[in-house]
Amino acid sequence: MSQATSTEHSTKGAYVHSGEEFNRDTNYIEDRILRGGDNPRAGRWPVEPGRYRLIAARACPWANRTIIVRRLLGLEDAISLGLPGPTHDARSWTFDLDEGGADPVLGIERLQQAYFKRFPNYPRGITVPAIVDVASGAVVTNNYAQITLDFSTEWTDFHREGAPELYPEHLREEMAAVNKRVFTEVNNGVYRCGFAGSQQAYDKAYDRLWTAMDWLEERLSGQRYLMGGTITEADVRLFTTLVRFDPVYHGHFKCNRSKLSELPALWGYARDLFQTSGFGDTVDFVQIKQHYYIVHEDVNPTQIVPQGPDLSNWLEPHGREALGGSPFGNGTAPGPVRPGEQVTAGHNPLYPVQDPGDGE
Repeated sequence: MSQATSTEHSTKGAYVHSGEEFNRDTNYIEDRILRGGDNPRAGRWPVEPGRYRLIAARACPWANRTIIVRRLLGLEDAISLGLPGPTHDARSWTFDLDEGGADPVLGIERLQQAYFKRFPNYPRGITVPAIVDVASGAVVTNNYAQITLDFSTEWTDFHREGAPELYPEHLREEMAAVNKRVFTEVNNGVYRCGFAGSQQAYDKAYDRLWTAMDWLEERLSGQRYLMGGTITEADVRLFTTLVRFDPVYHGHFKCNRSKLSELPALWGYARDLFQTSGFGDTVDFVQIKQHYYIVHEDVNPTQIVPQGPDLSNWLEPHGREALGGSPFGNGTAPGPVRPGEQVTAGHNPLYPVQDPGDGE
């Protein structure tokens, strides 16, 4: 990309607005893929294996959720996965990790092309995750909160044997309240700190974030997972923020009252999930840091990516088994990450760089 093009499509000014609080645009494409869906024009698309492609950048916490849930439920054969690179300009996520710089299934260089295929000059952000109809090349939905719920409830005919029940009916009312607080105060709370346009906005966001983090620390001191003894959708939603906390949010977003590693219950809980198949094996710490430190020119104008922190502590024993429970309940853990979907060696302590002498 030329310097002129880079400057023309810079993200500077896109995130931080002087004197203002950060307010996330939560207007998404609300189409859904439903069992019995019969009218795409009315936003009701049919569940159909092989028809859709999930576009989900590993760097993005909202997209990371969908990668985790897809893997936990065993939907890899039903819904293919496209992985944009970790950085983007003001226009769109790009497929610069793929050979030739284009998604191998959709044949596009920018996710923006799938949005424009359906909505010419789409006026909002080109966000991930997004589900694309492969045949038409047009975006179906980018409503990330609904996507994972529908994976659990609408795609059950294609779940793997032993798939966990991530959205059990008897917990949905309580989970809705937990998810709402986690979203407003933690998932989005770190962004309200990082993109605050004034000291007053930052102070308010910081206080709200840490009030919620203290609530979570207390809740998780007495139970293994957010909703009790097994993993649910709620844990997926919290995990993707916690796993980014020390590498990014603590410093880059100024959420620095404490490191995650200094909070006994939350740190043990986060390591417990990280070491559970389907969670940590989807995380690319290098891409995460590249995304935040390079893309957010408002916050980090030098675009220098820090080398730290040391991430080997994610594999230390967590001791959460003492609280009882079982991660998958009556289900089972997913199998190994399939070839082509593995995190790059060296980008995650679960994927060590192989010594050239290994195996000789």
